[in-house]
Amino acid sequence: MKKYILLFALGLIGQLMYAQKYYTRTGSTHFNSSVATFEPVEAINNSTTVILDSNSGKMAAQLFVNAFQFKVALMQEHFNENYMDSDQYPKASFTGQLDNFDTTVQATPKSYTLSGVLKIRGVAKNIATIAKIRREGDTLILRANFSVKPEEFKIKIPSIVRKKIAKEIKITLKYELVKKN
Repeated sequence: MKKYILLFALGLIGQLMYAQKYYTRTGSTHFNSSVATFEPVEAINNSTTVILDSNSGKMAAQLFVNAFQFKVALMQEHFNENYMDSDQYPKASFTGQLDNFDTTVQATPKSYTLSGVLKIRGVAKNIATIAKIRREGDTLILRANFSVKPEEFKIKIPSIVRKKIAKEIKITLKYELVKKN
């Protein structure tokens, strides 16, 4: 019996040692909800935390909502207080999967389907998009774009500004993932 337990433990340790994780704490998440004839409504969050298990293709990301930076301070204040309720819902997250992810990614970007659950303001929504991944040395560079609608996350846009905000918000992800030791 002890022999089987020892073999199981050695196998488990071997799997854990082989598992390759990539991560970043400085991932860039950008959103744009601008309408052409009005002032730009866009912001960037350069402190998105992301982890990718390169063996399974599983991915998780999390960011603090109030870390989005706007060019106009008043817009940032309205975003956090009136739309995102960032005191009540301080984080947004994504958990998902890169389908058929292959660890032999090279310098030429390769496309993968990225699907999973995006959670904003306590509301979860399934999303799917194409992520392009390439390798730069030991770093994996992931780029992806997708759109969401404010009402999908119970974000209420007051009628006075409704025409100044796009019906679909474009989200752009740029993550440089390094191997975790």
